[in-house]
Amino acid sequence: MTDQPLAGRTVIDLTTALAGPYATLLLAGLGATVIKVENPATGGDSSRNNAPYVGRDGLNLARRHDDDLSVSMLLRGRNKLSVTLDLKNPRSHAVFTDLVRDADVLVENYSPGVTDRLGISYERVRELNPRLVYTSISGFGAQGGPGSGKAMDSIIQALSGVMMTAGEPDEGPVRFGLPIGDLLAPLFAVIGTVSALLQAEHTGEGQHVDVSMLGALTSLVACEPFDAFEAVGLPQRTGSMVPRLAPFGILPAADGHLALCAPTDAFAHGVLRAIGRPELAEDDRYRTRDQRVRAADELHELIRDWCRTRPLAEILAAFTAEGVPAAEVREPRDAVRDPLVLAREEVVPLRHPRHGAVADLAGTGVPIRFSAARVSLDRPAPGLGEHNEHVYRDLLGYTEEQLAELVSEAVI
Repeated sequence: MTDQPLAGRTVIDLTTALAGPYATLLLAGLGATVIKVENPATGGDSSRNNAPYVGRDGLNLARRHDDDLSVSMLLRGRNKLSVTLDLKNPRSHAVFTDLVRDADVLVENYSPGVTDRLGISYERVRELNPRLVYTSISGFGAQGGPGSGKAMDSIIQALSGVMMTAGEPDEGPVRFGLPIGDLLAPLFAVIGTVSALLQAEHTGEGQHVDVSMLGALTSLVACEPFDAFEAVGLPQRTGSMVPRLAPFGILPAADGHLALCAPTDAFAHGVLRAIGRPELAEDDRYRTRDQRVRAADELHELIRDWCRTRPLAEILAAFTAEGVPAAEVREPRDAVRDPLVLAREEVVPLRHPRHGAVADLAGTGVPIRFSAARVSLDRPAPGLGEHNEHVYRDLLGYTEEQLAELVSEAVI
């Protein structure tokens, strides 16, 4: 018995790189047993070769020792079991069948057509285990996309329109600093997977869950009516400020920058009091929201002039005293060490499986708090094939002779 939401569920993880492994990382954090299947012929998940690396000498740009692990794998491999299996080897089909026969979920992020060529498509796997939830994460969807159908995060950002929602109006496209397409699709994949598991409880049947990076990100772009903004003359790209919500945006201070969000009358009037101009709350340029939108440039310049000569601490204290939402713009290194997110385990320390916390690294936790369940990412990333014996011998019942034969034939 355990108090984790997905305890007792087994996930066969055929993913590599970021989008797929992040989905299975979340499933692992929610308590599922995730068996990560890696190709021994190619050195496993491509993330294993992403610089920088962590080992006995700490953090380095290149590998120095055999047991050095990439930070990417250190982060994305936590709470997973690693087995090796060359799915291109004909002998692998029997092993794959044994893996999926009693599993609850399979997650893959191959390019279109690859699962057919390998003989592990949804149609084929459904014959082996009708209750299985088969989740696919791809650039454009299971039907494929333009050209090769392959997609990287920047391609998805470009096609989704999100690059033209940030930056100054007269500048070129702006790439989102996070690989947002790679990180968003797995969130929807996990929602779809858990939903399909719930449905299978009632129907006894699994199904194919199909999530595309392009669809996931474009759906979020469509959450904001950019086409409506354009139709009524509001700019889609406004840089650091948002005139239609004035006062709203990023402002310079003497020692940094702050975010100010004051779109309501109460918040806006609080800003004016904080900067020592309470009388402007009754000014016909700033009294109502529509008036402030028309005078946004003037209003923003007024606040900007007041902020730029003052330290952040003074500015934030003044706004906070008036109940105005405002915050320091932090560097990522500082943000991931916020005592609040650390206490809630939304960010957790990263540790090398053998050498421990040899570098001061922070990694994503599971940012969901349950009142009657536990989530965690507390087991370190595995080495390539580290759990071959445990999975193949202890869980699937293979003999030592069978394991030796699979190794000699380069199946595992």
